[in-house]
Amino acid sequence: MRSISQMSTRTKVIVMAGTLLGMFTSAMDQTVVSTSMPRIIADLGGFGLFSWVGTGFMLASTTTVPIVGKLSDLYGRKPFYMLGIFLLLFGSALCGMSQSVEQLIAFRIIQGFGAGMIMSVAFAIIGDVFTPAERGKWAGLMSGVFASASVLGPLIGGTLTDHASWRWAFY
Repeated sequence: MRSISQMSTRTKVIVMAGTLLGMFTSAMDQTVVSTSMPRIIADLGGFGLFSWVGTGFMLASTTTVPIVGKLSDLYGRKPFYMLGIFLLLFGSALCGMSQSVEQLIAFRIIQGFGAGMIMSVAFAIIGDVFTPAERGKWAGLMSGVFASASVLGPLIGGTLTDHASWRWAFY
């Protein structure tokens, strides 16, 4: 197997496309629920726990980043990135099936762990794949993807909630 420094440009673009897609998905999951919350609370109840739906996700995500960052330095990035994708998707499916606000909060925490893994590894991948001269361009692109997901998340979440169901914001 060739080392990372010997990757072809095509391979680097494929690696970054997958990384950017994962980053987009995890960033969208932070904001997609915000415009759906009034309907979610109307359906599931639990107004007193309203803020924990977003806070649980962010708390799990934020605490996961430094831990997974160190672990991925020791054991490699791919297993943690793949586990992050799995947890994010699994948590999303569970969120869509929630029957109570407490379940939704628990499942959002699972999503948050996955998102934290993805975000931690995504920025490290740039350092692994590109030379210092190329890293700025890719970090800027990643930041742009994160920003666009932050704008599109509430729009998509609101549209799905209005035209289908709040559950589709997670599916």
